[in-house]
Amino acid sequence: MLLFVKVFFTEFIAEMGDKTQLMLIALTSKYKLRDIILGTATAILVLNGLAVLAGGLVSEFIPDWLIKTIAALAFLYFATSTVTGDDDDEEEEGGKSKIKFAPLAVFFTFFVAELGDKTQLTAITFGANEGMSVAFIVWIGCSLGLFAADILGMLVGYLLKSKTPDGLLNTLAFVIFSVFGVYTLYQGLKLIGASVFPIPVLPILIAITIAFVALCACLFARREKKNR
Repeated sequence: MLLFVKVFFTEFIAEMGDKTQLMLIALTSKYKLRDIILGTATAILVLNGLAVLAGGLVSEFIPDWLIKTIAALAFLYFATSTVTGDDDDEEEEGGKSKIKFAPLAVFFTFFVAELGDKTQLTAITFGANEGMSVAFIVWIGCSLGLFAADILGMLVGYLLKSKTPDGLLNTLAFVIFSVFGVYTLYQGLKLIGASVFPIPVLPILIAITIAFVALCACLFARREKKNR
């Protein structure tokens, strides 16, 4: 019991204010609570299971630059999809396809963003220190601690959604996803330059950022024209 409490609160504190918690706040502008909970809970169980049982082999075999690049693309994709203004009403009117795959989208985004994060490293450390005999306790403690912190993020997001003017939460979501996307892409480009082959990191990052801003501006203009 003492081990469970120690693992739970360590993971809970490690997740507070983390990028994935902020990401979940932003996701509340796009998906329903049940979809976010389902996708997040599944990703947490899988990630912590891999971390505790495999001792971080996932992070060892997948290059850091690839993880960062995929995470950056996921963040930028959600930023652009926020600009298009797809909300729950539009999803329901357009059919069930978007709703059907919402938990999968949340799972993928959370999974990639959390790979190699400090909370996963915490789970790896506990798993290595405590041994396989208590692996189940460590897995459950880490998963519940991480999920409890992320539930707070979801609730904050839905509170903001109900209390803030229309469009404000979408703007906040766009800013969060864009900042995470550009910064994570910068990290990925640096890793590529250091471990794969030399590249001009800042010029490439600036060029991609400009292209991203131009794309978002076009999407926003098209949405406004459609709404008139």
